[in-house]
Amino acid sequence: MSFVLNELSEQVVAAAASHKRVLVKGSGSKGFYGNPETTTSENMVLLDVTAYKGVIEYEPSELVMTAACGTPLHEIEKLLDEQNQMLPWEPPHFGPQATIGGAIATGLAGPRRMAAGATADFVLGVRMMNAEGRILRFGGQVMKNVAGYDVSRLLVGSLGIFGPLMEISFKVLPKPLCERTLRHACTINQAMDVFRQIHARSLGVSASAWVPEDGKNGHMYLRLSGSGVAVSQAIVQLPGDELVDADARAFWLSLREQTDPFFNDATIWRVCVPPLAGKMNESIPLVEWGGGQRWVRRVQDTRHIRHNAQQLGGHATLFRYPGPDAIPADGVFHPFRTNIEGISRRLKNALDPRGIFNPDRLIIKL
Repeated sequence: MSFVLNELSEQVVAAAASHKRVLVKGSGSKGFYGNPETTTSENMVLLDVTAYKGVIEYEPSELVMTAACGTPLHEIEKLLDEQNQMLPWEPPHFGPQATIGGAIATGLAGPRRMAAGATADFVLGVRMMNAEGRILRFGGQVMKNVAGYDVSRLLVGSLGIFGPLMEISFKVLPKPLCERTLRHACTINQAMDVFRQIHARSLGVSASAWVPEDGKNGHMYLRLSGSGVAVSQAIVQLPGDELVDADARAFWLSLREQTDPFFNDATIWRVCVPPLAGKMNESIPLVEWGGGQRWVRRVQDTRHIRHNAQQLGGHATLFRYPGPDAIPADGVFHPFRTNIEGISRRLKNALDPRGIFNPDRLIIKL
């Protein structure tokens, strides 16, 4: 593995010396996400990190794993499954060779995010490569308080603009003893009422969703996780009929991987707001995370959806789009707040002063 690391370092050094930009690339399963690259191929070097792979350290009793960035997610999940453990944030794959590096660089989370937490909550430390080809280490392999910025977590969701994440240490969790899923036909307003009740009570709901099917009608799905006794007690307090295990797993997988028919549209917006926030006055959304994540199709006014999301305390991202012409003038992502953009710029200047890594991918003209 050291040979691969040295080779990647030499490529970065050579690119910087020739004043070229570096496009960090993994399996490409999430290449659609973010602003498109604007640099021409003549001025760009492709840094393929998939060869740097393998689980470096795994302590099941400590619930900690360290893996190289190119390690496929399915290999990590298989190894965890043998120990009855899991990646708590349920990262989407979007492709058979999706890697742990891509999962951390995008920071995307699946249905369990509402109960377990975000991707950044489980990152303990990273080793990354800077613009000089040097390996920098941030964080470690244990949960602890830190003074100042926790840089390893700031790198989550950064889309490689600060440099490639070469190794990641992260926390894993045991699988629940019992999981059961309820399905209930209702309107979106009825589903939101149930979501409010769930937020006010401890019922062990690890995932929730409302999927539109015909206008305002649709189905609400609730996944309960925990001990057998706790799940059985919670089920009788919630509406819906229980799905068989195979159907339940298939449904939550279809949400995680966006294979549900709802996502067949060429343009998909992702709106994140506080779970109990009000309606968006947009087209009927697919709702996840107890109302906290809403997928929207057929958006007519970009400024309106972003203004509406911001008024509710959230943000709106153009998640999937058919081509560059569909991108708003201010980019795919909701414009950063001034303080967050300031932190990002200072970190970029410190780690990549020449601006060679993934230009414009996250913030236009960073």
